[in-house]
Amino acid sequence: MFASVIVSVNSKDVNRLFDYKIPEHLLDVIKIGHRVFVPFGPRHVQAYVMSIHSESDVPKDKVKEIVKVMDVEPVLTEELIELSKKLSNYYIEPYISIIETILPAALKVKSKKVLKLNDSATAEAKFMYDSLVKRGVLETKSLTSKELHSLLPYIKTEEIYEDIEIKQHTRKKTQKAVISNYLNKASLERAPKQLEALHVIEESSEPILVSDLKDQGYSEGIIRELEKKGYLKKIDQVVERDPFDNKIFERDEVKTLTPEQARAFEEINHDVKTHQANTYLLHGVTGSGKTEVYLQLIQTVLDQGEDAIMLVPEIALTPQMVNRFKARFGDDVAVLHSALSHGEKYDEWRKISDGRARVTVGARSSIFAPFKKLGIIIIDEEHETTYKQSERPMYHAKEVAKLRAKYHSCPVVLGSATPSLESYARSEKGVYKRFELLERPNMQPHPVATIVDMAEEHKNGNSGILSRKLEDAIRDRIEKNEQTVLLLNRRGFANFQICQNCGHVPQCPNCDISLTYHKSNGSLMCHYCGYEEGIKRQCADCSSTEVTFRGTGTEKVEEILRDTFLTDVVRMDVDTTKNKGTHEALLDRFEKDEIPILLGTQMIAKGLDYPKVTLVGVLNSDTMLNLPDFRANERTFQLLTQVAGRAGRHQLAGEVIFQTYNPEHYAVTLAQDNNYREFYEKEMSYRRFARYSPYYFHVLFTVSSESVEDCLKATTDIYQTLVASVSDQTYIIGPSPSPIERIKNKHRFQILLKYKREPKLLEVLTLLDKKYTDLYKKMGLSLKIDVDPQFIM
Repeated sequence: MFASVIVSVNSKDVNRLFDYKIPEHLLDVIKIGHRVFVPFGPRHVQAYVMSIHSESDVPKDKVKEIVKVMDVEPVLTEELIELSKKLSNYYIEPYISIIETILPAALKVKSKKVLKLNDSATAEAKFMYDSLVKRGVLETKSLTSKELHSLLPYIKTEEIYEDIEIKQHTRKKTQKAVISNYLNKASLERAPKQLEALHVIEESSEPILVSDLKDQGYSEGIIRELEKKGYLKKIDQVVERDPFDNKIFERDEVKTLTPEQARAFEEINHDVKTHQANTYLLHGVTGSGKTEVYLQLIQTVLDQGEDAIMLVPEIALTPQMVNRFKARFGDDVAVLHSALSHGEKYDEWRKISDGRARVTVGARSSIFAPFKKLGIIIIDEEHETTYKQSERPMYHAKEVAKLRAKYHSCPVVLGSATPSLESYARSEKGVYKRFELLERPNMQPHPVATIVDMAEEHKNGNSGILSRKLEDAIRDRIEKNEQTVLLLNRRGFANFQICQNCGHVPQCPNCDISLTYHKSNGSLMCHYCGYEEGIKRQCADCSSTEVTFRGTGTEKVEEILRDTFLTDVVRMDVDTTKNKGTHEALLDRFEKDEIPILLGTQMIAKGLDYPKVTLVGVLNSDTMLNLPDFRANERTFQLLTQVAGRAGRHQLAGEVIFQTYNPEHYAVTLAQDNNYREFYEKEMSYRRFARYSPYYFHVLFTVSSESVEDCLKATTDIYQTLVASVSDQTYIIGPSPSPIERIKNKHRFQILLKYKREPKLLEVLTLLDKKYTDLYKKMGLSLKIDVDPQFIM
């Protein structure tokens, strides 16, 4: 028997199946989806079994044998193997790149050649071996020529042999445990504490962790004495890393659905029960109770003995969503997101794979959760760009969801208060089924929104970051012991440093962008490549000391708020949430300590639900409006509408204040009115005229190189290849410099392809990808092909 495998080498040159012989002793062990270890060229590598067959086209003398099986059960289901093939073709990626995205990073392995001692080795061989062993291992490559020569006689007699030692990135976590080994030995009457501990151990049907015994008052000395006397035996017990181990979840009761919620639930529930793979758009205003519909649908799925995937877009949303799901479904919930350690993620993944968890809540990558009987996939805040991976492989979780749903014959539910134009347009055409949730379950009115023209504020002598109206409203909330959420989608203390004498602005040496001032660590930082340098009090161009800082980031606003209102402020941005658990800790502090103000970037704009938040202020509504991207207006409307929905979600009435320099812009005025429908129609008319999505599909080609000439030459070649290959109905925009022309010392040029139907698209993309993969190896010129891009910057 033979196995066709994909080797774990991320190269286009080996992006194909290789046949290996299955050894006799592994014939009944190896299955499709297993990880195996195979010889590949001069080394041994990990590989994945994609198929098993009785014949091979490879000559017998050329077929090598599989060395080792890595797992008891396959890590890939047949569904995930098929999925990897489809994604590989659609996104022009090697199979192995997709497979390693599907699986947790913990399953990657490293290997090394080691020498081992045979059980039948002579005392002389053992002495020679032990003299060279370091930390219990004898690596072949660490031996000198003299040392290897001294071992050769024993290698020839096979008393010492060469083997491959495989090390996985993350192993199952173990802790010391004890089991009873009581064999009617001498009495322990003179050691009552030891006898008491022994009774505790014997009464347990499972091994007891040493740490648990210590918690019960039995010291390490007592355990050691019992082990010495032969009453107990120590073993390694596998324990799971549970990120919610010390958290208690109060039971969340099922709520009565409103008529709008019930209509959506009944129809989707019908598809759950009859296994229909329809896609639904749940268009519900903020606070309309979409999550309760999700929870009740998932309960039906669990009652049928099936599993559910729940996606949320931001790590900041996960704590509240996890709390709600854990409170409703308990240990059936596994959590998968990037803030977990490799070990925690691996253990959560194993819970799903073993069938011990039936619901997963998490960000983008949890769409690949290894469920075998999916009953529903739900994507909350479906419009969010974080569902599209920005690095290769650049998959979109929504597209993956639809493929998985088709395989399992189950519905996909897309939920949002501000759906992407693409999703809403599909619901208009009947491709998706749409339900509108226009009322909040508690009949609480939507918050009243006001637009403040900051140009007028400045004319009237107010040059601060806070308008008079917003400042008064914050004071009012503090006096009433209510809470305020403030959004500023720009981190740091100041946007840039500038010389008032010559106008020089310090730039990142690696990117075409100014450095941002961060006061907390006294440095200028690049938010693209991470470059950092200390503050200089003298201009680098003219040596003037007249240097100052302009613009405002969250760090500076936090300082202004503390000084203005003499109160505590919780700030949430990339800088304050770098460490594990800080998202949840900051939000807990805001809620439990009743801190009056939560200030943050867009990570606070959605999903948060606090009863005392009655005021939302957007300090600069124009942040994204002027970006050179066709989705800039849509993203502005979505962000403003979403953050406005944080106010007045419970009994207290809410108020929203948008500060802007563009008070007449329709993205701002329609967000004020919470009028999605009018925004959709207005924006779609612009998209139709400019031939953008959803009227056209897009592919973005980005070429980067340290040489501008190489970039120009490559993009010209790509343009000519596209002109010769695509139809007349397809539009090619460019080549042109990218909006940010240089990042990490690489110049960037781009071409945008717009098409409706393009039969030769896969062929030409594969051709270009292969060509520029080879060029990258030779000259460092890279081509990134982004199918269905979310950004064209």
